[in-house]
Parts: sequence; structure tokens; C-alpha cells
Amino acid sequence: MLTNANMRKRDLANIWHPCSQMKDYESVPFIPIKSAKASYLYDFDGNRYLDGISSWWVNLFGHSNPYINEKIKEQLETLEHIIFAGFTHKSAVTLAERLIALTPKKLQKVFFADNGSSAVEIALKMSFQYYKNRGEVRDVFISLENSYHGETMGALAVGDVSLYKEIYGEILIKTHQALSPALVSEDEALVSMETLLVKHQGKVSAVIIEPLVQCAGSMGMYDASYIVKLRILCDRYNVFLIADEVAVGFGRTGTMFACESANVTPDFLCLSKGITGGYLPLSAVLTSDKVYEAFYCDYNEGKSFLDSHSYTGNALACAAANATLDIFENENILEKNLVKIDFIKKELEKFKTLKNVKEVRQRGMIAAVELKGYQAKRRVGLEIYKYALENEVLLRPLGNVVYFMPPYIMSEKEIKKMMDVAYDGIAKLI
Repeated sequence: MLTNANMRKRDLANIWHPCSQMKDYESVPFIPIKSAKASYLYDFDGNRYLDGISSWWVNLFGHSNPYINEKIKEQLETLEHIIFAGFTHKSAVTLAERLIALTPKKLQKVFFADNGSSAVEIALKMSFQYYKNRGEVRDVFISLENSYHGETMGALAVGDVSLYKEIYGEILIKTHQALSPALVSEDEALVSMETLLVKHQGKVSAVIIEPLVQCAGSMGMYDASYIVKLRILCDRYNVFLIADEVAVGFGRTGTMFACESANVTPDFLCLSKGITGGYLPLSAVLTSDKVYEAFYCDYNEGKSFLDSHSYTGNALACAAANATLDIFENENILEKNLVKIDFIKKELEKFKTLKNVKEVRQRGMIAAVELKGYQAKRRVGLEIYKYALENEVLLRPLGNVVYFMPPYIMSEKEIKKMMDVAYDGIAKLI
């Protein structure tokens, strides 16, 4: 009989887990999951856990969603995967058409990859090569302080979370970070950005941001007005704007894409995570015909974009993504989420009464409670994580920030349970 204990033993004998200090698992054992359904995960010992973080922000419509299951099975019967260089298939073509229809009109081409970091890498490479194809070498990228864009080398370089980046500093491309509007005033942030654009004028390929929410940066949040003014700056200094919506796309901030709240069209839009409803690895970079045409040439001209991934345009992943978009369209998800967003807002009010709470913030279906008064050596996030698991809830705080990013199918009763457990866990720290 399989149990949590023997599954842990077999795992630890062979597996190195991501984003983990493996020694921690001596005192905080990981949870082997046997199955998952809707908002809950079930382990081998019969315990269940309410998935308050959408399994690393990917799950939108619940685990083992019947409709997505059905569409993947249908795809499996005809085509699982083919090389995407020199070939195509219906699911990818349909998905590209739908993404273009959903995003701003200037985004007319889709380049597929298989994860969020790769999408960011593609946008960085395209923006650099665009200028190189025109005879310019623009080797500077600007991002925001407190940003996170992934953990491949280029994506890591434009990020600014030292926990992930600092150790690799010597081997990363050099980038510059402007002040973040999530940490300083909007005016200060814009002055900082323009100062860098002036200093490196003619050398900057692109500015990259996470619109509205710097997720791995402790859920730092800022207003859409910053994006509006940043678009103006990028146009003024003739640099591309990359919107990394890997985490915030597909309804997380209330609109389908976060840039919609600013009515801004980025030059590159990076999508992943929720694109398949949390089922399969897939990402997409949307860009303009203007960018596409700069690479369009005879092969021997050397202007082709030769980035490639073995599982680019995977048929099963595209089928899951199309099913995910079906659910958005057929079930009026964004409209229904408005009710849940308001419910979450009301539930957040009680956290403001706690003396160890510094700030409560929310953007759509993302909410965060930042704690205060604890020394860095005390891992209060870990304490809350353990408390929540003991009470059937999966939370994964970012340091002293407890956040909520539930799947959209979570009921108000389940949302209340998630937030009540978090409240009690925070209150017990005092």
C-alpha cells in the first residue's frame, strides 16, 4: 500500500526538487499527492488540501476539469505532437487565431514555446535581433527593481529578485533596473526610468515589466497609469515594451490581460502558466507585423529568427489551451470573477485589524497580506505554510507576504476557508 511516508522515501532517493533547500525536507516533509479534483489536492494518507495558490499560479478551472480532460483526450486520439518547423496542425492554428483576436490589434503574430522563461527569452532575443537586422547593436535591457521574469539566463538577467539572481551575477548579461512603482511613487519610478533611457539612448532594445503585479517580488502592486506613461516613454526613446504576463494573464488581475486596464499595446506580450488551465507546458509570445517583417528574408541573408524548442506548439498543450479559452467564453468567467473579487476584498478587511499586518493589497483575483515586526531569521512564512497544511489549506508565502491566488472555480465558502485559515495562522504569530 502506498503511503505518504514510502512515497517520500522513494522521492528523496532520486529527486532534486525546484525552488527548494532539500535539507528543509528533513523537518518540513513535502506532501505526496495521489490525486486532485476541483480545488482540492489529496495525499496518499487520505488528507486533502485546498489549493489556494493554483499550484504555482497555473490552475484556472480546477484540477481534473472534465471539459479540458475531454478535449485533451480528443486530441490524443488524432495527434499528440509533431515537429513545428516545417509543419503545423489545427490546434495550434486555432489557438493562434484566438489569441490574436483576444489581444490588442497591433499584435498579429504568435511564436510558441513551452514555458514562461522561454517566452521572456524569445521576446528579449527578438527585440535585440530586430535592431541588429537593421544594423544597430542595442545590448541594453531595462527592467524594474523587484521584478521576476524567470530563471533561464536571459530571463534571470532582467529580473531583480536577489534570491534567484545574485549568485549568477558574473555570468549574466548586464541590465539596468529602474525604480519600481510598486515600491516608490509613480512619479519617482517614471523619472528613474527616463533617466536610464536618456543615459543609454540608442543602446536600449527593450523595457520589460510585469504589468500591475510583481508576483515573485512579494506581490508588489501598482496602478495602470504607470503603464500608460511608460508606453509614452518607450515610444519617445524608440525602444520596445515587453509585457511579461506569464503570471498575470488570463484574468488574474480582473481583465483578460493586465495591459487592458491601461489600454496599452506592448510590442511583445509573453503568456504562459494559465494558458492551458494548468494542464501542460506551453507559452506564447505575441508581437506585431512590424517586428515580424524585420526577420522576413531569403535564408542566406541571415536575418531569420532561429530560436527553437522541441515541444513548440505541442498539440496536446494547444488543445488544453483552446479548451481553456472555451471555458472563458462559454461560462462568462471574467464577469463571474467580479463577484469573487468583491468577496475577496471584503474578506481582506479583517486582516487590517491585526497588529502584525503592514499592508493588505489586491489586484483582481490576486490578494496579498504583508506582515511586519519579524526579524529576517524567523521564517514566518514557513510557520504559516505549516499551519495552513495542518488545516487543509495550501498556502506558500513569499517571505513575510501571505498571498492568495485561487483557481476561478473556488466557491465563496472555500475562499472564506482559505482566508480564515490564513488569518488564524497570522494571528497566532503575534
